[in-house]
Amino acid sequence: MDGKLSPAAVFSVVLLAAALSSSTASPEPYDLLYDTAVRAFYNSDYAAVARHMEGALRASKEVRSSRVRCRLRCQDQHPFDATFSELRFPDAVLRRAACMNACIEDRIGTQSVHKVGEDVVQDFHRRIPYNYLQLAYHKLKQPGQAAAAAHTYFQANPEHVEMGQNLEQYKDQPGVQEEHFVDREARPHQRSFAAAVALYDKGDHGGAVALFEEALAEYYKADSECRALCQGPQRFDGHDHLRYRYSLYEVVSDHFTQVLHCEHECVRDLATRPGRLSPMENYLPQHYDYLQFAYFHEDRLEEALQCSLTYLLFHEGEESMTDNVDYYREILGHDGKPREEAAWYLRRHKLELELLLIGSETMGVEFTEGNYWSSTGGREDSNRIPSGTDGWMEYVPISEKRNVAVAAPQQLKEGGPLVYEDVQLVQNSAALNGTQRVLLDRVISQEECSDLRRLAHAVTMAGDGYRGRMSPHTPNEKFEGATVLKTLQFGYEGRVPMRSARLFYDISERARRVIESYFLLNSTLHFSYTHLVCRTAITGQQDHRNDLSHPIHADNCLLDPEANECWKEPPAYTYRDFSALLYLNGDFEGGEFIFTEMDAKTVTASVKPLCGRMVGFSSGGENPHGVKAVTGGQRCAVALWFTLDPLFRELERLQADEVIQALDTESVWGEGLNINPKDEL
Repeated sequence: MDGKLSPAAVFSVVLLAAALSSSTASPEPYDLLYDTAVRAFYNSDYAAVARHMEGALRASKEVRSSRVRCRLRCQDQHPFDATFSELRFPDAVLRRAACMNACIEDRIGTQSVHKVGEDVVQDFHRRIPYNYLQLAYHKLKQPGQAAAAAHTYFQANPEHVEMGQNLEQYKDQPGVQEEHFVDREARPHQRSFAAAVALYDKGDHGGAVALFEEALAEYYKADSECRALCQGPQRFDGHDHLRYRYSLYEVVSDHFTQVLHCEHECVRDLATRPGRLSPMENYLPQHYDYLQFAYFHEDRLEEALQCSLTYLLFHEGEESMTDNVDYYREILGHDGKPREEAAWYLRRHKLELELLLIGSETMGVEFTEGNYWSSTGGREDSNRIPSGTDGWMEYVPISEKRNVAVAAPQQLKEGGPLVYEDVQLVQNSAALNGTQRVLLDRVISQEECSDLRRLAHAVTMAGDGYRGRMSPHTPNEKFEGATVLKTLQFGYEGRVPMRSARLFYDISERARRVIESYFLLNSTLHFSYTHLVCRTAITGQQDHRNDLSHPIHADNCLLDPEANECWKEPPAYTYRDFSALLYLNGDFEGGEFIFTEMDAKTVTASVKPLCGRMVGFSSGGENPHGVKAVTGGQRCAVALWFTLDPLFRELERLQADEVIQALDTESVWGEGLNINPKDEL
């Protein structure tokens, strides 16, 4: 091109792309297939569950691969020119956009059809579909497929002890072979690396070399795919995009910075196993470390020197590897060069960092570089020259390089007055084998429990409080909930007795005052979220059940059992400081509340729900907790989360306060007061 671009030519490209029609059948939206499968599960149509869930998984993969292939292909077809002019850059951008749109829609149809909500994305990321699949295949008496689904789910959910028990049972079933226990979502670069390490440990260095080289090739391929997926829509946190009034270059800068940050984080993504928060330490450089020693054993010193020099690109001057390089140079009589793909990879990484610092400053946000391979950890060396290992190299989580003791909250206090005369202390932190824990009885009366249960049956809706998901934690129970404001609205509309709606409001305030007083807090405890919730065992789905009603978690941080850490970062509710559960009944099977260690396995205390019983605790990683399966009947409770930060007060609670204030004013002055007819019942 000569740098002069006709506007008509640009728009003709866009119009041409829009006019292209799909030549192949488009996949159904995978969120629709997923929803259909879940509905079939609750209708006990297990053949439909398997059919639609497998379809959802296939469609999800097809959408992903189409986006990756099209974005990479269009990048190659429309590169950014080495020479720059005012129109060459937008020319390439517009042509690339048109190319991508045409290519993707040719493969999967209209893109807007395949926009999927964050809840579904997270379910697929957590491999929830495989939990449904293993149950469906079990019901269909297809143990091989059930074992594969269970194994796949367990790889991303290793803290799910019950699924591990299911896998042990599948091993003993007729017709189930070792090859059935396969991870259907295994990432090729991690699978090859693990297999290479296994051969290395057995002394098969030739086989290990082939697999380590394969793992590297798959790694760089996965890196390209990860980066291509970053080119989708970005969130402008703190901005209403429709009212975004910055200049063209600021808008482009902000969007590009977010895309670049996503691409930069591919290093972490590729080194993180499914379901984990911590990346495998020193992941990419380890490939070259293993290779240099494996090549040494194969008497291929040229390759060993090259891999040693490549490792030093990541860890310049590292003593042991520098000694290895000197050793190889001496034997060979000449020097070598590191691998170009790694050198280019690091050059790009450093340039990205420079650009991210500039872009982040423009956006007005802080950027901190991650510790992607700052440690040289990975192999414990037994031979100094060359470095080697005598045993199996487990994946090394960050936690093993840290002091993993849980830091206790500062100035721990408890034992304050219980405010109300009838409330009884049952167990304190010491009796519950932890810190900042308390178990209380008689917080509310039997009559109040019964009244609140009747209220729950009238106002709770399936999925309320769980983003519409009827079974957010297990497919074997139905979850129903309601907030204080919703309950007051029902009372105002005459759909429930107002005194019952008012009772929910009042007892939640009673619970707040008790928690605030008992833990001797010197500042006000505010409501963060209040939820009347019932979970019901689904009939016909309780046989041989081993899962939890609510998996082990912490309330204000992301629990990482393998790393023995709890990461206080989004999407966790980091502002929550204390939690409480006030039980309304005990006439059901299972459903015990449990505290655990940070390994999410070792139970430290168990609480059997009873009417009027309340368990309270600080919300951090010092108190991992969960709920055992409800295998019969219905378990109801008022769940409460509190914050010390008034900026994070529950909005619905503030609105409920206004409703109560208005009702109290009406009762005093008698102005416009409408009697709820159900209050006469």
